[in-house]
Amino acid sequence: MTQKKRQIRGVILTLTGGAAWGFSGTCGQYIFANSQMESGMLAAIRMLGAGVILLLFTLFAKKKETFAVWKKPAEAVRLVIFAVGGLMFSQFAYLTAISYSNSGTATVFQNTGIILVMIISCILARRLPRGKEITAAILTLIGVVLLATHGRLDGLVISGGALTWGGLAALALVTYTLLPGQLLKKWGTPLVNGFAMLIGGIVLAVAFRIWEKSWDFELHIVLALLAMVILGTVIAFSFYLQGVADIGPVKASMLACIEPVVATVISALWLGTEFAPIDLLGFALIIGGCLLVSMSGEKDAQADAEDAPESSRAVVSGADTE
Repeated sequence: MTQKKRQIRGVILTLTGGAAWGFSGTCGQYIFANSQMESGMLAAIRMLGAGVILLLFTLFAKKKETFAVWKKPAEAVRLVIFAVGGLMFSQFAYLTAISYSNSGTATVFQNTGIILVMIISCILARRLPRGKEITAAILTLIGVVLLATHGRLDGLVISGGALTWGGLAALALVTYTLLPGQLLKKWGTPLVNGFAMLIGGIVLAVAFRIWEKSWDFELHIVLALLAMVILGTVIAFSFYLQGVADIGPVKASMLACIEPVVATVISALWLGTEFAPIDLLGFALIIGGCLLVSMSGEKDAQADAEDAPESSRAVVSGADTE
């Protein structure tokens, strides 16, 4: 395959993966609106389903390596911590934020975590934020204030639950980025996320006792669940990661910003969610901030990685945040 075709494939796959994530979030909103399912049960089902599929793929592709990570105690402990404190926290906080608001708002709030990752990266690299990074943080802060208050600082226009869980979803993106360390690089995303999904799903299933819940789902709810597991998790991850391989992490992360756009558009067209013009302005400012962070460039990230302590290099050199 020529370099040009590889670039085109990377762009298409990355955009498709980001769009699939956005559609998946809207499916979650649809499930909450049309069933009695709570976010804990939905997150458990999604994680269990995706974990089984990813691990079956890993068993088929790399049978001998699938369980090798459990032979190293330190890495096994890190994987469990990542599963619960990173991936499970991320999935549960994001879906709960959707249950209190909508997929577009929750996705945009979650993406503000990129700014937190940037701030932590600066601390670990022992440097001040650059001009683009400062601008990105300011744009994101203004965007969040507009979403929460519509410019009127005497009260909130979104529920306290939406704001709280949106903030936790952003924090969860940070923990998801920081906790795996070198696990993803050494063992591969399908294996690590597969086990993390399975472990996190089991913990949520036990915590929310999902076997005691009603499983009498109508067909349209089952289809939405399948879309979240297969399209929004397995396919989205696969497409995005191939896109990163084809065009690099910086371009891929920029293109993946299509996720909140897709979530907002589909939520409005499919579910009739209404967004005020000032909401869209807030979305634009936050997405613009995320793009500015991505545009800081691979050279800057590499420079940070060289200057940072060894344990922090995986963070400042760019990690998969989805």
